Formats: sequence, structure tokens, C-alpha cells
Amino acid sequence: MIATILLQAGGGFGIQQMLPLVLIIVVFYFFMIRPQVKKQKDQKKYVEELKKGDKVITTAGIHGKIVDVAETTFLVETEGGHKIRFEKSAISLEASKALNTPPAVAK
Repeated sequence: MIATILLQAGGGFGIQQMLPLVLIIVVFYFFMIRPQVKKQKDQKKYVEELKKGDKVITTAGIHGKIVDVAETTFLVETEGGHKIRFEKSAISLEASKALNTPPAVAK
């Protein structure tokens, strides 16, 4: 009886009914998930390449210079000679790159 009602209502679950859902998932992947994964990979690569003497800015906005590199942390010297230990994940990729990029010369 239920099968008869479903057949009269237009038949099962066809490709036309599934297509909008698949398109939404594809769009979501390319506009939301993929860029976030790329950003995380770039952040990880940047932090792994940091070395003693590099100037950095933390996600909290603290400016300093790396004095020591440990397995999961950096010892950062701030202005005034104070030293603070930060997790490597606390280093801001965008802010630190902007700090280390020389300003463009106007012609």
C-alpha cells in the first residue's frame, strides 16, 4: 500500500531531486572548506620555518623577536628586554609577514 502511494506521488528518489543537494555540497566545499584547509597548511609551514632572530606578532598583538625555539614553543623577547614563552600556534601569519615585508618604494 505504501509502495503504491510512493509510485503515484512521482516515484522514488531520482537524480533530479539529488542534484541540488550535491551542488550545495560542492559549492560549500570550494568556498568554505578548501580555503580554510589551505590557510591552515600555510600557517603551519610558516611557523615551522621561523627561526631565532625573526620578528613576529602574536595573535594577541604582541610584537617581539624570537630568542629561542623549542619543540612546541617560542621564547619571544619584547621591547624592554622582557621574555615571554608562546605556543607556536599563537604566532599570526598575516601580521608577522606584514611586519617582515619591506615597504614598497614610491616612484
